[in-house]
Amino acid sequence: MPCILHGMLKMLIRWVLLAAALLLVAHLYPGVVVASFTSAMIAALVLGLFNAVLRPLLVILTLPVTLLTLGLFLFVINALMFYFAANVLDGFSVRGFVAALIGSLIYSLCGLVIDAALEALFARRR
Repeated sequence: MPCILHGMLKMLIRWVLLAAALLLVAHLYPGVVVASFTSAMIAALVLGLFNAVLRPLLVILTLPVTLLTLGLFLFVINALMFYFAANVLDGFSVRGFVAALIGSLIYSLCGLVIDAALEALFARRR
């Protein structure tokens, strides 16, 4: 049972930190707007769901293009996920595809840092 709680706590902390990262993206880049922390929490959840469900399908469907561009097309897919999430949510908006691309890059970098920090933190607790 403690392992399940441990995993749930880690997932909850990651969600909150990714929402904060989304607010950071909005602060750093004017092409991305997040209305509130609640909007950021919902947007982080939707982005996570899109990345878990839609992204793998898009990666498979665009595999030839991704191979031709040596993987650079994956940045376009990430931007599309960011753009789609902004289009379906109130309180989270992106001003065009270039803003989605830049916002998704900053958000992805924040996600990498968050994941590395959480792995280091939770590895010490074992």
